[in-house]
Amino acid sequence: MNTKTNWGIIGLGKIANKFAADLQLSETSTLYGVASRSLEKATNFATKYNARKAYDSYEAIVNDSEIDVIYIATPHTFHFENTMLCLQHHKAVLCEKPMGINAQQTQTMIQEAKAKNLFLMEAIWTRFMPTIEKLLALLDEKIIGDIISVHADFGFRSEFNIESRLYNKKLAGGSLLDIGIYPIFLSLLVLGIPTDINAMARMTVTEVDSFCTMLFNYKNNSKAVLESTFETNTPTEAYIHGTKGSIKLHRRFHQATTLTLQKDGAETVFELPHIGNGYFHEIEEVNTCIQNGVTESSKLPLAFSNQLIQIIDRVKVKIGLEYTTE
Repeated sequence: MNTKTNWGIIGLGKIANKFAADLQLSETSTLYGVASRSLEKATNFATKYNARKAYDSYEAIVNDSEIDVIYIATPHTFHFENTMLCLQHHKAVLCEKPMGINAQQTQTMIQEAKAKNLFLMEAIWTRFMPTIEKLLALLDEKIIGDIISVHADFGFRSEFNIESRLYNKKLAGGSLLDIGIYPIFLSLLVLGIPTDINAMARMTVTEVDSFCTMLFNYKNNSKAVLESTFETNTPTEAYIHGTKGSIKLHRRFHQATTLTLQKDGAETVFELPHIGNGYFHEIEEVNTCIQNGVTESSKLPLAFSNQLIQIIDRVKVKIGLEYTTE
């Protein structure tokens, strides 16, 4: 068996550059090919990150028999189309979050992967960060007792630009799907599926949310208070409060390298740096799964991604957000 996983990348924007840089750090990975609608862009990207091949179409990369798995890094609204193309050509897929822009898309992708017996995972890199691994270990120990609440925000200032992907309804813009997914992810990881959801948003003239605030209630009466915004720079921190203490994920919590445990009037600080840009850890998880012949990650199973998008869909209904592609 080949001890290295041959990767392909579809969509060569900002995130793909960071991801490709981290592939260079992985001893179990080879960046085999990259694809763009522009051969010049693909060739320049391949040269920069030592990829063996550059393709001028997505159809060409999925037909290369040497590629084991393809990372989808295109805008949100193309995730479904691109992932289905890969799966239908028998390629394993790591798809950027959100995997689909609604539950129907996500469920269809999952069904296709299962029918083809292929690996599929949503690229929620946060799940594989050392800080999240430590957080889950502490929660498993019940070190802060029973969880009472999760508080998490994600916000940065972005000047309104009608042409920007962030504000483009046709590209599934808005803070909820772009960055609000991170606070929701954390709440699902820690508390599970909420019984009740309340949400409010401030909408732009392009009919996407520039600000979204959410309150989730759970069967055990725990709460999650979550926020996402493009309107201002927020702390972008997360707190998990329990009956015996609390845990803080420092700024920016989705890629935090510092975690603080507060208990009995004392603080314990854990410094847990990630490797490279942070994508390295999810890359290694995918490689391990593929090398072991499993079709989904036990740390981020497909059922989790399905639950995540269902929660997002419920928030969308509350704030009146609907995409044209829906």
